[in-house]
Amino acid sequence: MARSLRTLPVLHQETLHHVSPTPRRTNPTKVSGSRNRDHLNISVLDTRHNILAVLESWSGTVVEKLGSVAPDRSVLQMGRFLMANLEWITAQPMAPDFADEIESISAELRRTIDPDPVDVHSLIRKCVVDNCGGTITPSPQRDAGESSIKCSSGHSWEMREWLTLRKLIERQRESVSA
Repeated sequence: MARSLRTLPVLHQETLHHVSPTPRRTNPTKVSGSRNRDHLNISVLDTRHNILAVLESWSGTVVEKLGSVAPDRSVLQMGRFLMANLEWITAQPMAPDFADEIESISAELRRTIDPDPVDVHSLIRKCVVDNCGGTITPSPQRDAGESSIKCSSGHSWEMREWLTLRKLIERQRESVSA
């Protein structure tokens, strides 16, 4: 618990780099009239808001119960405040809820900074085998040293078969849209 509280400010700060990702520029020359394609990553902003809300709520609970002075509304100050009162918090009936919420926001921040490649790149498709109701997803495991794509019903394609599988998926997509 203490480790999570100590890392929250660092993780929160790191998410700043993900709020508005800057594309790598191959040609830094700006042409007059070209559009700026900057955008904000709303999910990162939501995550940053969530951490503040959770820490503010728990800090408020501690202030109310102990009659102490509220910390500044920053992740760093509220994290330090909660660390200073961690022994008291863990002795309370609310300790499991506190632990769950702190671990949850810590995990949310980590996912924001370093999303799981399987989550980001997974494409779920209907299996291409006739009369199969399964779905195809890339497998994060390696079978005999090779990556594979598997169907939830048990069908499997090795790397050498992926081009054939791609053609079958495209054919399936064309028949659905026709």
